[in-house]
Amino acid sequence: MAGQSVTYRCMTVEDIPQVHLVERKCFPNPWSKNIFFSELTRNDAAIYLVALVGERVVGYAGMWIILDEGHITNIGVDPAYRRQGIGQGLLDELTKFGVARGVCAMTLEVRVSNAGAQALYTKLGFEPKGIRKEYYQDDKEDALIMWRELGEEWTNTGN
Repeated sequence: MAGQSVTYRCMTVEDIPQVHLVERKCFPNPWSKNIFFSELTRNDAAIYLVALVGERVVGYAGMWIILDEGHITNIGVDPAYRRQGIGQGLLDELTKFGVARGVCAMTLEVRVSNAGAQALYTKLGFEPKGIRKEYYQDDKEDALIMWRELGEEWTNTGN
């Protein structure tokens, strides 16, 4: 798996079955296929991307653009493809889409116990800004709220 070329593009309705497989591998309470369908077809504020190895969806990420903020809804990478830069690639691509639509800052929630994801987000410039108590429905775990201001490296150069 290592060394395979990864491509990124906008998610389509046709991607939903593969995205849902990744979602089920990543999360204890996965979104349904219907939620993804609704996000793609009814939510004008939403951007969803997929990461592909060949024709296989190995990761995805979504964001809602609310005024000048990007609210990351979810990001998932198939466990067999983790630690290969795919999560970072998805976040970089989301950022490019957001900047093109006037986003100045991005935010997300992450489980307080998910040190690996927090390390990635910190590496990408996200900073802890608060806690959402009992945010996750499955086990009432708290979420760490993280924010990243998009500085000149994104807004002036369009990275």
